[in-house]
Amino acid sequence: MAEQHMTVPTPDDHLDRLLSPDIQSLGIPWYKSLLQAVKEMIHPPKLPPLDITSKPVPVQDIWGFYGGQGKRAGLSSVLIHASVIALLFIIGTNKTVQQAVREQVTLIAPDLTPYMPKTPPKLQTMGGGGGGGDRSPTPASKGKLPKIALKQFTPPAAVIRNPDPKLPVEPTIVAPPDAQLPQVNMAQLGDPLSKMGIPSNGTGSGAGIGSGKNGGVGSGNGAGFGPGSGGGVGGGVYRIGGGVSPPQLLFKVEPEYSEEARKAKFQGTVVLYVEVDEHGNPRNLKVIRPLGLGLDQKAIEAVEKWRFKPGLKDGKPVAVAATIEVNFRLL
Repeated sequence: MAEQHMTVPTPDDHLDRLLSPDIQSLGIPWYKSLLQAVKEMIHPPKLPPLDITSKPVPVQDIWGFYGGQGKRAGLSSVLIHASVIALLFIIGTNKTVQQAVREQVTLIAPDLTPYMPKTPPKLQTMGGGGGGGDRSPTPASKGKLPKIALKQFTPPAAVIRNPDPKLPVEPTIVAPPDAQLPQVNMAQLGDPLSKMGIPSNGTGSGAGIGSGKNGGVGSGNGAGFGPGSGGGVGGGVYRIGGGVSPPQLLFKVEPEYSEEARKAKFQGTVVLYVEVDEHGNPRNLKVIRPLGLGLDQKAIEAVEKWRFKPGLKDGKPVAVAATIEVNFRLL
C-alpha cells in the first residue's frame, strides 16, 4: 500500500486564494484615497463629450393666443394708472375743488356763534326777596307773614283798601316751601321785622307791605320777603358773575399742620365755602371737601384771618359767596 503524501496548506496559501490580483489592487492606503478625492474636487477630470442621440419634437404653443397681447396689455395698464394719477393731481390742485372741500369740512362742525342770539348777562339778585306798600306816610306795621305760594295772585295788605272784592283770593308771598321765615303770633298781616304802630302798608309802592315795591313784604323788590329782589327770601349773598366781581385776596395766613397729619405724612387740599362781606371779612365758613386728621379745622382757622377786597356790584361793595382751596404740603 503506497503511502500518500499530503501537503498541509499554510495561512499564506489561504490569503493568496482569497486575495485575487484585482482585489489586491484596491488596497490603497486611506490617506492616498483622501488626497486623490481632494485633487479631483479641485481639478475634476475631463469627461468625454456627451453624444446626444435624441432630437426635440415640436409641440403646439398653448400660449399662442396671449403671446401677441403681452406688450399691448402692459402698455395699457401703465397708461391707465398714469391717467388716474394725473386726474387726481389735477383735481387736487384745482382752486374750485379746494374751496368746495374747505366748505364741506366746515359744515361738519359749523361755527354758529355769529347766528346765536346775543342776550345780556343775567344780573344776579341778592338771594331773593321783595317789598311793597301804598305810599303811606307811616312805616309798615308789625304783623305776621301771609302764606307761602309759588305764584302770587293777591298781594298782602295790612290795611285793606277794597273790603268787598268781586273774587276774594287769599294773599300770599312767593317763596320756596321750605323757606325759613320769621314767625309772629299775631292775627293781622304785616312786616314781622317792623315795630308796633298803627296799621299801615308802608311807604313803598306797587301793593304789598313795606318800603320796597312790587307786592312783597319788606324793603326789597318783588313778591317775596326781605331786602333782595325777584321773590323768595332776601338777605342772601351774591354769586360771582352777572355783573358781580369776585373778592380779591389782600392778606393771607398760611395754615398750620396738625400733629396727627404731620406724623402720618398726610397731604391734600381742603375746599371751603366762604362768604366775603362788604368789608372784606370772611364769614360763614363751611367745609365742602374735607381731609380729616385735624386739617379741616386748621384750614378754617387760617382763612378766618385772611382779608379781602370785597366784590363789587354796580361799583358798590357787596357780600359775595366763593370757594377757597387750602393746600397742605409737606416740604
